[in-house]
Amino acid sequence: MNSLGPFLGLLVAMAVVGVLVLLLRWTFGTGKSLVSRAPRTGAPGEYGLLVSVAAPHTAEEAQRLTRLLDAAGIRSTLVHTTQGPRVMVWPDDAPRARTVLAP
Repeated sequence: MNSLGPFLGLLVAMAVVGVLVLLLRWTFGTGKSLVSRAPRTGAPGEYGLLVSVAAPHTAEEAQRLTRLLDAAGIRSTLVHTTQGPRVMVWPDDAPRARTVLAP
């Protein structure tokens, strides 16, 4: 029984290494990952709680509008949707944002 001890230990160590190799190969494989998907462009209503308050025609206009909102203390984000760029804010800030952006 004593002579099987080292052989059994080697066999267990090789099995553990084999399981680790399989786990690492599965983890870092080149298959499709649910975590690192490429972002896709959606419709203006597909951005969760954010509400569209402006539809700028150019990138410069979009940056100008986001700077105006930022100066007024309103958090905003610029989103590229299937219908063009949109400036989005939280629903609670939407009325105030529309007031700030009104001509």
